[in-house]
Amino acid sequence: MILSVVIVSYNVRYFLEQCLSSLKKAIDGISVSGNSAEVFIIDNASSDGSVEFLTPLFPGFRFIRNSENTGFAKANNQGLDLCKGELILFLNPDTILAEDSLDLCIDFLRSRQDAGALGVKMIDGSGRYLKESKRGFPDTQTSFYKMTGLTRLFPRSKIIAAYYRGDLHEGETHQVDILSGAFMMVKKKVLAIVGGFDERFFMYAEDIDLSYRIVKAGFKNYYLSGTTIIHFKGESTRKDFHYTKMFYTAMALFIQKHFKGKYSFFRRIVATASLRLYQGLVYLSLPFRKSGKIQINEHTIYIKGDTGAQKKWQQKLAAKHIPFITTENSSEGEIIFCEGPSFSWKEIISTVEGNPDHLIYRFHGAGTHSAVSSFSSTEQGNIYEL
Repeated sequence: MILSVVIVSYNVRYFLEQCLSSLKKAIDGISVSGNSAEVFIIDNASSDGSVEFLTPLFPGFRFIRNSENTGFAKANNQGLDLCKGELILFLNPDTILAEDSLDLCIDFLRSRQDAGALGVKMIDGSGRYLKESKRGFPDTQTSFYKMTGLTRLFPRSKIIAAYYRGDLHEGETHQVDILSGAFMMVKKKVLAIVGGFDERFFMYAEDIDLSYRIVKAGFKNYYLSGTTIIHFKGESTRKDFHYTKMFYTAMALFIQKHFKGKYSFFRRIVATASLRLYQGLVYLSLPFRKSGKIQINEHTIYIKGDTGAQKKWQQKLAAKHIPFITTENSSEGEIIFCEGPSFSWKEIISTVEGNPDHLIYRFHGAGTHSAVSSFSSTEQGNIYEL
């Protein structure tokens, strides 16, 4: 077995459907022969019928339902225990891959003896580059610059923008410290040395912790720019008081675990105090945050892509008396991208990446039952059911 994929899912039925649709195509795109891949979906007690809905649609994938939400780290480890692959991919359910994404990553990791893990270039549902695709170690100084907002003022500084490695161009492949758990491919032999995710992290910072342990063990993490994926972000959680508490508690745990060495006690005290102060400011700002959702003009919907899927969506919209556009000369409104034999995921991703924020983008995989979109990292996305 070359690759094992572990996906932890929680109440994201239609986003997971698009993810699995693209994942199946990416697995088919693996060029090496033999048993190429296995897929495990660990469902953390979803209440939206995800398992019942998706199991018959993807018979080659294994769905495992938990009776309770065990957290991201523990559920990933649950899947890891079942993996037989030479490489392990930890993948978020709110992602869409290109057809050649896995093949390129496998080739890269196999060609680098010093590599422990890799991540890829990620964009959100609006086509914007996601800075967490590559990150530096969040030490006291780096975290200070990020929390004070200086990182935004000097986005390309090697020192001030170290948290997101702003000095490293996102269009080039680089060695980095920290990878995102949304797409993290790791050599299984490396995980045998460093272990899986630390289950004390219920959610958040577990990817930072694992990335750091891989580097400490003498391996290198790489950011691979040669393939781009979509990560909608935040579909399993709402950016509210509970989320804020979980996130900053996880970061405080990371500080206590890894800030060691000379003056470590002082560094932990300062870092933890600063973190809690910033957490308090975030709490105060929550009621004043503006919605990231975009108002949709139903009279400017354009359907682009595979002919068969286009006809289905035209019939659906017509039945709901929602007008749609049949020409590409639209400068506003929204596009439903229909993946299929004549329009690949890779082409869709490239189109969106080349026109960030141009329109509202929705994504529909061949044979799936929805078109999904996400306009903001602070709010859950939007779904059209077919």
